[in-house]
Amino acid sequence: MATLAPVRARALHDLEIHAGALRHLGPNWYATVMGTAIVANAGAALPLRVPGLHTACTVVWALSAVLLASLLMARAGHWLRHADQARLHLMDPAVAPFYGCLPMALLAVGAGTLSLGAPVIGRTAAIAVDSALWTAGTLSGLLIAAAIPYLMITRHHIEPGSVSPVWLLPVVAPMVSAALGPALVPHLPAGQWQEAMLLGCYAMFGLSLLATLVMLPLIWARLVQHGPLPVALTPALFLILGPLGQSTTAVNQLADVAPGVVQAPYAAAMSGFAVLYGVPVMGFALLWMALAGAMVVRAARRRMPFAMTWWGFTFPVGTCVTGAAGLARHTGLDAFSWLAAGLYVFLAAAWAVAGVRTVRGLLSGALLAAPR
Repeated sequence: MATLAPVRARALHDLEIHAGALRHLGPNWYATVMGTAIVANAGAALPLRVPGLHTACTVVWALSAVLLASLLMARAGHWLRHADQARLHLMDPAVAPFYGCLPMALLAVGAGTLSLGAPVIGRTAAIAVDSALWTAGTLSGLLIAAAIPYLMITRHHIEPGSVSPVWLLPVVAPMVSAALGPALVPHLPAGQWQEAMLLGCYAMFGLSLLATLVMLPLIWARLVQHGPLPVALTPALFLILGPLGQSTTAVNQLADVAPGVVQAPYAAAMSGFAVLYGVPVMGFALLWMALAGAMVVRAARRRMPFAMTWWGFTFPVGTCVTGAAGLARHTGLDAFSWLAAGLYVFLAAAWAVAGVRTVRGLLSGALLAAPR
């Protein structure tokens, strides 16, 4: 038994190291799940067929599911062992908005399960998993969309000039539900259930859109009055693409399932709205992408370090891919198909770079170290 003492001591020491590593594991880590899942989901939505792409996307979806399960367990450990730090995260106006990443991670993995995972786990299981994750993501997203702004108003101390694109994260989650909920409509009982789901998604589209329209002027005023974001935070400018691309995706997805669910005049109106709304918003998204890209180049010249903000290059761009793909379906324009393909190439490259740098940061311990 004496010979086992060193082994036990070593095991306890390793456990404490791993537990300590969780202390600074914030909700922003769910961005890795979002960024991975959108690579799979956007690839499956592309209007162009590329040999081997579907298989690759299925593998990426499986990776996103593993990441989600791992992070859910790690974050549970964080709350159990470091509840004081978790409460500090909620009270920190720079960290609390990242709680919006949790519901979006659940929703993104669920959507991939239905679109890519059915041949792997079976269609019935895929529908059940997506339904569960969509429900969990939607309920938590609606809660967070109300709770985090409440904390910002009543508990957080907001410094002048501290407005950030990160503030959009809590209010974008319901838009993701609105974009991914239509895939479940055909699996609901016809009649009241399907119509309630469709109009409920439209309600969440409006909720998120109006909240975004409140935030955007604040972000623009901060940039104009106080200058560029700090170099390390510059990639967060890409987060503004999220509600733009996701809302375009939502109106197109809702228009796809509207026939037979709502009366003909409303179904036709939804189809027209998908184009009349989506095209101008996609145009603004491209303008913002150019502006944000120029700011990133400027920051890169000032030696922009790697940070978890680099995951902002993934999910928001992926929503523009799915938005452009939806417009390609409803307009028949090849230009939107090629736009979706071009953005997807950028998305895949950004995901690869962010993924490799994140793994390096994990192995070195830099990304889980106490913030300076």
